[in-house]
Amino acid sequence: MTKQEKVEFVINTLNEIYPEIPIPLDHKDPYTLLIAVLLSAQSTDVKVNQITPLLFEKASTPQEMVKLSVEEIREIIKPVGLSPMKSKGIHGLSKIILEKYKGEVPASFEALESFPAVGHKTASVVMSQAFNVPAFPVDTHIHRLMYRWNLSNGKSVSQTEKDAKRLFPKELWNKLHLQIIWYGREYSPARGWKLENDIITKTIGRKSVLNAYKKK
Repeated sequence: MTKQEKVEFVINTLNEIYPEIPIPLDHKDPYTLLIAVLLSAQSTDVKVNQITPLLFEKASTPQEMVKLSVEEIREIIKPVGLSPMKSKGIHGLSKIILEKYKGEVPASFEALESFPAVGHKTASVVMSQAFNVPAFPVDTHIHRLMYRWNLSNGKSVSQTEKDAKRLFPKELWNKLHLQIIWYGREYSPARGWKLENDIITKTIGRKSVLNAYKKK
């Protein structure tokens, strides 16, 4: 298969498995999505979805959030990990949204990435899922699968993002990055991976990955 045929095979297979794709993090608007994505760093979506209802019950807007102290936020979000940094980030960005953006989350990569505790990946998720701006946020699943599928060299997340954006049509990015995440979780996980269930890797996988799997 040529690289283009591989890309088309990935797109077609994912569309068959996931014609409709749910957003993994529960939220009701751009602000609650931003908070949920920030909390998901080095944590699981399942854990975040358990914690956000408790947090949003107390504060689901920047106006309510700044009324809580950093310590109060930290106490609620402790189970998701990195709570000292995340609680400061949530309080800090809520203040900036109120003071600089009239209480509305800005629809700009530059503005989002200037917030405390918000990196490029978090900004990309918010831009794609809240504002429908084409973006390709790369998480651990996408990074792993792009390498397994021999579509990127796995050297860095930023390289994987560049390769994904180069290979896949822009109008599919927002749906595709979610499809790949779900596929990675269900069919091509890091641990407990069964190649026979993983139709995409089995068909187009990197030779060294397939050989290493067979040697197990």
